[in-house]
Amino acid sequence: MEQQKVERMKATDFPKEVLSLYDRYVHGMIDRRAFLDGASKFTLGGLTAAGMLTALSPNYAHAQQVAPDDPSIRTEYVTVQSPDGHGIIRSYLARPARVTAKLPGVLVVHENRGLNPYIEDVARRLAAANFVALAPDGLTSLGGYPGTDEVGVEMQRTLDRDMLLQDFISGVRFVREHSECNGKVGAVGFCFGGGIVNQLAVKVPYLVAGVPYYGGQPTADDTRRIQATLMINYASMDERINAGWPAYEAALNANGKDFTMHMYDNTMHGFHNDTTPRYDEAAANLSWNRTLAFFNENLRS
Repeated sequence: MEQQKVERMKATDFPKEVLSLYDRYVHGMIDRRAFLDGASKFTLGGLTAAGMLTALSPNYAHAQQVAPDDPSIRTEYVTVQSPDGHGIIRSYLARPARVTAKLPGVLVVHENRGLNPYIEDVARRLAAANFVALAPDGLTSLGGYPGTDEVGVEMQRTLDRDMLLQDFISGVRFVREHSECNGKVGAVGFCFGGGIVNQLAVKVPYLVAGVPYYGGQPTADDTRRIQATLMINYASMDERINAGWPAYEAALNANGKDFTMHMYDNTMHGFHNDTTPRYDEAAANLSWNRTLAFFNENLRS
C-alpha cells in the first residue's frame, strides 16, 4: 500500500519572527542553538522550538513531481572534470528517453546544501520538458550530499566559494559539449544557486540564458560583463535578498542588458521548493511555466 504523505504546514502557520530566524539559520548567519533559543520565545500549538525546526525543514516525501524511473526520461550520475575547481564533480544527468534531434542544455544549481532530492527532481522536470539537464553536487569533494540538509549546509560552508563557482562553470561546459546538446546552454538555480546563476552570467560568455531564483546579485562592475538573457525571480517577502535588487536593476539598465524580473506577491525565500512550508504552489507553478517558456524561447534553434 502506498505510504501516505505527512500533511505539510504552511509558512503562515508560523510566527514571522520564527520564519526570520529559520532563514538566518539555513543561510549560516546563526547556529542551531541560536535558532532554538530564539524560537523558544514563541508558541505554535504544541510544538517546541525543536519541533518548529523539524516542521520548517525539508520533507523529501513531497519532492517527486517526476519519478526517477519515469519511462519518458533517462537519468544517471556522471563525473564532470573540474580542473580549476575541486577536480571532479559527481553530477546528476537527466534527459528524455528518446532523443531524435539535439536538445538545449540546462545546468541546475542547488541551494547551499548540496545535491538534494528536490534539485534532482528539478533536473528530471527539465528532462521531461525535453532538455538535457545536469545538476552537479558541489559537495563532491567532501563526500557528496550527506542525506540531510542540516549537515549539508555545514559542509558547504567550509568550501572555497571561488573553487565552487569553477565547479559549476565546468558543469556548463559539460552540458554544452554533451553529444545530445545543441550547443545552447542555460542555467537555473535557487538561493545560493540563484547567486551562482548570476555569477555564471558574468563569467561564462557562452551562457545563453539564466534564471536565478532569489539569488544574490553581482556587483555593478561585474554586471557589465553579462551577455546572457536573464529572467530573475524574487519573493516579495524576502527582504534580505531583495535589498540588492535596486542596485542590480540600475546596473542592468545602465549597461543595456536583456532581462526581465518577476516579483511574486506574498511569497517567501524558497517559494519554489516544494518540500518546506515556505513553498507557494501558485507562485512555484507560475514561475516554473515561465522558466520553461523562457528556455524554450532562448535555447531552441
